[in-house]
Amino acid sequence: MRTGLCLSVLGLLGLLSVVFGQEAVDVQSGVHIFCDDPSVEKAVSSALQKFNERLNTGYKLALFQIITASKSENGSNNNYALQFTSRRSDCLAGSPKPWTDCNYLPYGRQDPLSCNATVHMTEDETDTDHVHCALDDYIHPERASCLGCPMPIDENSEDLKVPLSVSIVKYNSISNSTHLFNLNSVESATRQVVAGFRFKLRFDMRRTTCAKAEHSDLSDLCVHDGEEMEFINCNSTVDVAPWRFEAPQVSIICEEGALPPQTQAFSRRLPPGWTPFREAMPTFPSPTLASGKEESSEEDATASPTAGAAEAENDNPFHCPSKPWKKFHPVQTGLPVAPTMAGTPVPPTNRPLLDEDLLA
Repeated sequence: MRTGLCLSVLGLLGLLSVVFGQEAVDVQSGVHIFCDDPSVEKAVSSALQKFNERLNTGYKLALFQIITASKSENGSNNNYALQFTSRRSDCLAGSPKPWTDCNYLPYGRQDPLSCNATVHMTEDETDTDHVHCALDDYIHPERASCLGCPMPIDENSEDLKVPLSVSIVKYNSISNSTHLFNLNSVESATRQVVAGFRFKLRFDMRRTTCAKAEHSDLSDLCVHDGEEMEFINCNSTVDVAPWRFEAPQVSIICEEGALPPQTQAFSRRLPPGWTPFREAMPTFPSPTLASGKEESSEEDATASPTAGAAEAENDNPFHCPSKPWKKFHPVQTGLPVAPTMAGTPVPPTNRPLLDEDLLA
């Protein structure tokens, strides 16, 4: 009799523990709330601020979209569980400028970064308990045919814009010519994975109408001189490691004349408009400029598909994901000049590091 009573009591206690335990889990997981709720936006801003405070190299992150948000209450505390995406901004890590005053970095990675955070808020305080952004989530293991071997690159590839640009800049800075030279044609190009990327280029250049006494850098005004047909052919080696934010290292050897006729027959003329200096070189906004709220009126046909989908009508009852914080206008042409902590211009490449370049 006593044994049966004890079993009944234990069973009742077990049932109560399951019931109350389930309630605790439900409270902890919270309920979904609107992604565009002001309290959610405040919580995400706090999470990004804390993440940026931990960065000591590279660029700060700025919000792109809020994906999901849930809230649970514990007395006077509101606990937020957040999932959102971010993009690298043009504000350097360690600068006092808040991420809300930055623009998106238009070069490099095109896809947004995935982030999650847990934030506690009261009427007076906001405290980020946890925040994580997957800075390297775009790496997917693949197998390369030959680790460390130079691989040919198409002469019209976008990847060659930066190596060609810095090679031309290097030649113009050390040559004794009275005029600037610009690209004429590319014969061959390879890329090799070393402590970064090593590009080997074979190309020739042609004299432009821009005299060095009047122009310090190439621009759209510097067209090939139709009267003075002067050519220079070069072999260039360029080492690039944009993820370390180091300036490209250039070694170039040139001689007078166009590419030799026997090789010129096989070289490829660049399509109209393709040149490292097709546009005037854009620069990153200075920290002294106003908050980057200005938007370009020109639509970019190469905008991220994620951004385009986000701007479509949102039928989610919780307005999730939220509208992008700003429009993203990637730049894939020209030679950008990015500031570094040491003040050395570093032209970023237009593609992230791929595992097919690294894995054997």
